[in-house]
Amino acid sequence: MAPRVQLEKAAWRWVETVKPEEIRQEHIELAYRINLPACKRGACRRNCKGNPNCLVGIGEQAWLGEIDESAFHSIDDPNSERREKNTFVGLTNLGATCYVNTFLQVWFHNLELRRSLYQCQNSRAEEHDTESDYEPQSICEHLQYLFALLQNSNRKYIDPSGLVKALGLDTGQQQDAQEFSKLFLSLLEDTLSKQKNPNLRNVIQQQFCGQFSYVTVCNQCGRSSALPSRFYELELNIQGHKSLTECVTEFLKEEKLDGENRYFCETCQSKQNATRRIKLHSLPPTLNLQLMRFVFDRQTGHKKKLNSFISFPEQLDMGPFLEEKQDEKCVYELSAVLIHRGISAYSGHYIAHVKDARTGDWYKFNDEEIEKMEGKKLQLGIEEDIAETVKSQTKKPKCSKGYHCSRNAYMLVYKVQQEESSGPIRTNVEVPAFLQRLVDQDNHKFEEWCSEMTDMRKQSVDKGKAKHEEVKELYKLLPARDGEPYEFIPLDWLKKWLDDSTATKEIDSSRFLCSHDKLHPDKVGDSRKVSMQAAQLLYERYGGGPRLNESSLCRECVSQRCRVLRLKNQLSEDYKEISNLVKRTFSGAGFWVGKASLRSWRQLALEQLEEDEHETAHNNSQTNGQGPHTNNKFSSELSECTEDEMKTFNEDIVCSHGGLSILETERKLVSPEVWTKFREYFPKAPEFTQDQEACQQCLTMEQEEKDNEAVSKMMALDQKNQLLNLFHEKNRPALTKWPQGTDVLYVVPLFFVDEWRKFIRRPTKSSPVSNVSNTLLLCPHGGFMFTYDSLINGEAQHVALLWPSEWDVISRLFIVDQPISIHCLKRTTPSGSTTQYTTQPDLCWECRESFLFQQQRDLREYTQATIYIRKVIEDKRMIKEAAPELSVSSSEAEEEKEEHPKLDGEKDPDFSQSQDGAKRLKLSDSSVSTAAAGVVTNVAKPGGIRRSTRHRKLRGEKALIVSANQTLKELKIQIMHAFSVAPFDQNLFIDGKSLTDDSATLGSLGIIPESIICLKADEPIADYAAMDDVYQVRMPEEGFKGEHVLLQT
Repeated sequence: MAPRVQLEKAAWRWVETVKPEEIRQEHIELAYRINLPACKRGACRRNCKGNPNCLVGIGEQAWLGEIDESAFHSIDDPNSERREKNTFVGLTNLGATCYVNTFLQVWFHNLELRRSLYQCQNSRAEEHDTESDYEPQSICEHLQYLFALLQNSNRKYIDPSGLVKALGLDTGQQQDAQEFSKLFLSLLEDTLSKQKNPNLRNVIQQQFCGQFSYVTVCNQCGRSSALPSRFYELELNIQGHKSLTECVTEFLKEEKLDGENRYFCETCQSKQNATRRIKLHSLPPTLNLQLMRFVFDRQTGHKKKLNSFISFPEQLDMGPFLEEKQDEKCVYELSAVLIHRGISAYSGHYIAHVKDARTGDWYKFNDEEIEKMEGKKLQLGIEEDIAETVKSQTKKPKCSKGYHCSRNAYMLVYKVQQEESSGPIRTNVEVPAFLQRLVDQDNHKFEEWCSEMTDMRKQSVDKGKAKHEEVKELYKLLPARDGEPYEFIPLDWLKKWLDDSTATKEIDSSRFLCSHDKLHPDKVGDSRKVSMQAAQLLYERYGGGPRLNESSLCRECVSQRCRVLRLKNQLSEDYKEISNLVKRTFSGAGFWVGKASLRSWRQLALEQLEEDEHETAHNNSQTNGQGPHTNNKFSSELSECTEDEMKTFNEDIVCSHGGLSILETERKLVSPEVWTKFREYFPKAPEFTQDQEACQQCLTMEQEEKDNEAVSKMMALDQKNQLLNLFHEKNRPALTKWPQGTDVLYVVPLFFVDEWRKFIRRPTKSSPVSNVSNTLLLCPHGGFMFTYDSLINGEAQHVALLWPSEWDVISRLFIVDQPISIHCLKRTTPSGSTTQYTTQPDLCWECRESFLFQQQRDLREYTQATIYIRKVIEDKRMIKEAAPELSVSSSEAEEEKEEHPKLDGEKDPDFSQSQDGAKRLKLSDSSVSTAAAGVVTNVAKPGGIRRSTRHRKLRGEKALIVSANQTLKELKIQIMHAFSVAPFDQNLFIDGKSLTDDSATLGSLGIIPESIICLKADEPIADYAAMDDVYQVRMPEEGFKGEHVLLQT
């Protein structure tokens, strides 16, 4: 079948020779592609998108042949969750709990420990009603129940989340496995010591506890002192060793105590050189050997894993290492190997290889998966290849018979060798009846689940078979034969009907309707023509609607599309014709057309035709000549309707009142012939004849605006002449040196002055100022918020000072809500003359103190504030101090330029003129030292230009974002990244005070927003990258996360 685009073109090819009024039924059927040939199975690789008669490739392939029952369901066989015969039960990994699972499997295979746990008293389990789920409380109860399930459960694996939760472990974070082993055994020992049965109190000691002593011998007098101790596992250093024997030998070797480590001898009564060693006195039946693979790296401050190979025997003779052998059994057999797969100490995976004490078979326990080793031999397998990530890896050494090599083993468990006559009595551990009852309850739940899953599988199969028969029956009826009644069904619904993975919903054809509630011509490719018999069956079974049959073919849509396509074909010719006609002069009446519309009418016509073609008007979208007019404000904004913004033809000459625009330059007269052509493309465009008058409302508003502008200009000129010095900021009074000839100055907000100046400069663009809001400077009680001293020291940036004569003008021109003045009272006394400054209204001390308190609090509790770091050299001067960075935004620079025009010949005392005409800020030695000390002055100079209060960053200075609760150490880290100076080479100063306490917060050190901190580096750093690696912000080692819970349980 031809591609979709070709089918669509062929469906409308007839419009070239047929006018809209000449359309017949055959043309409608061509547009809807009613008579396209149907595709046959095997002829199409996929469904033909543009052919409503193609019913191939919609999902029928899966139903028409023979179907396997497994295709009717997605439920796994529940028997796959069942425990296999003669194997063990696995444990679910809860996220990062594989290290817990390995130890649980090792302890479960310790038959003496399991037998002892089963004997512990558990009244809760003994009295439990099997009608409800059993929930253990204590650690001992959890272990009992878990071990019973591991022994007799029918499940392939069980969930240890109850025990993990009771231990308080974080399931998402991997912990130190060796530390977990120590803490858990300690917890278990403490729990069992509280049992009433005396045989259970010392089970952990009897199974895992051995004895050794630290023996110290004085080199001077030969006195020997021994410190006896117990151990539950031997921690063996593996660094620099190749075999387990070497590790044990180093553990027991003699150590010299000299220098600062000398030993205080009680006989000599002084510190003496001595030797110290460990002597093994007794060994437990279960010997745990911890291989210290995870060691602390002093260079990085983190743990690392040692991936060196260590060989260990299947049979270990500890006799040569015992001091007093007596009759103690010293030969041990390997019973478990715990493996860590991975090269990092902070990630990886834990598995366990455990020997079955009853049969001697080796098993690999990997969470839920359990694998039996062949030939009753330990096979470490691919676990030893997991660390092969470095190019130069140590080659695995050859192991002698009876030995194994591993670079991932971190714990070895040996059990004392039993005599042949021990028999099966000690190797057989029975689950107590009260625990077996709980196991049977769980097995019953599991069997019920298996039965439920089996029933669900059967129901899915039965449903699938019924669906199979339905599809085979209905699919044969779908094709509509020539001359027979037909209906249209949505293609996507048919696909979902044939897709068994989704539920079949009712048939929804509403989105295929056109504006006339019939089948849209563009939607016919997304629907399929089916026989009326098949449609009737589908609607009876699934419901829905509306139903679309042969009467749903829309003549109006086809006629409209015909008109649009014909206009699109003749658009190019009409464009050339209209372009020529517009250039010609004509006599008689004409029509007004917007010049913007005239320039872009072709594009607008094309968009209009596209919208008409796809019936976007039915979707409530705007159409050319039909949409609402934009509400432009009256002014030159009427002319700002560009071709890119225009959506409606001729809208550019429509004013906001719907009348003809008064801007004659934006419109042009065209002949009636041209307008007739435009009307074909834009039948609903606004029409204005030549004799139509412009909008009277717009004319009135234009005149009013001109009158208002004239009034504003006169007002601005009058106010400027009366307050000329205030406008140019000349001859301004200053509090630092009280002016002669007056004892009173008046105060207004600086905001009022700024707004007033803007109006004076641009009276037609800015609103006139009508009132002076002095209440902004007063507290709620009506008191003044500033003192004379505070205004001198920086708070004058909020106010403007006025001469009395200026105040008289201000009071006359503006509405003043509250006069504010500052008075200077000079008194002569025998001791000399004194000057006193007062304000009217008086200062409100209560609000002033509250304001200062809040201000200081804000300075101490800031977040995300900016401070500046200036790097200085030996003479305390700024680097490149002669070239400041004036980092002001363009908007601020423009505003300052407008607000402070320079008069001809006026000199700026703060700037010096360079030869190239560029202005440079003068930096005297005093100004540099003042800046370095962090003092920023914002008070305007008398008679000078008001300076911006924005901090102007100098070269060699960088801004940092900090918070008050941040420590000085963290600030030094930021400085290190900004200046490449290591923290230990940084000397920081603020206001001449050295900052040395790294643990102190910035708020407590007096560092406030906009502070300037001076940085002096002791020496330059050659290798910043290396320094950055060494000095990282690290979290301290926190140890085992569950320790606090374990010790409290």
